[in-house]
Amino acid sequence: MRKYYNLYTEGREANVQVYGDITSYKWDDRDVTSYDLVTELEGLDVDRINVYINSYGGEVAEGLAIYHALKRHPAQVRAYCDGFACSIASVIYMAGDVRVMGDASLLMIHNASTIAAGTPAELSKAAEDLAVISSQVRQAYIDAGVTLSVDELQDMLDAETWITPARALEFGFATAIAKEPASQHPTQSARRLIFDRMSHTPEKTPKIEETHTEELKENRLLNFLAEAMQAR
Repeated sequence: MRKYYNLYTEGREANVQVYGDITSYKWDDRDVTSYDLVTELEGLDVDRINVYINSYGGEVAEGLAIYHALKRHPAQVRAYCDGFACSIASVIYMAGDVRVMGDASLLMIHNASTIAAGTPAELSKAAEDLAVISSQVRQAYIDAGVTLSVDELQDMLDAETWITPARALEFGFATAIAKEPASQHPTQSARRLIFDRMSHTPEKTPKIEETHTEELKENRLLNFLAEAMQAR
């Protein structure tokens, strides 16, 4: 097994964690930079890359670089939204050939944003630049195969939309929803049934048929011996 900072390999699979902000400079151990992650992906000889995402997003340029590095890799990419895949993290999610939503996870999509200052001309230019950047972000969703029209998708981006797993599957943002395994603990009704059975008095216990298994005979013999020992 080879282990990196945001990525580790085992056999013919690699696992990538995007569990923090997507940034060009790491402020926190969980932060993800395109330089680190793309460097780790280069020369990676595996058949599958699993990308696990729980991120509020971050810098568009960093996210687009990670998105394209994953799309470019010859391995199959399976993207999993474990919690939130917001903003540019949702674009990284679109790099998956298979895109799985956790049954309690969420996507959030919106237009690119920035902070600007300057003259009216400079502010107008900043707005024009943002429109171009946003169009490229939108293209990632289109390339992933969303079933929405361009206008419908743009309306969702304008509205800064949170997308549930069911909607993500319906609109083509996701290809599957992962269902958590059923709890191994008894349900309330099962507990009630167990309690009722254990609360029965001997008089209410149904009479056992005369045809017994060998196990039942052995249990009766053990009970008889135990009672005999107590009577001494």
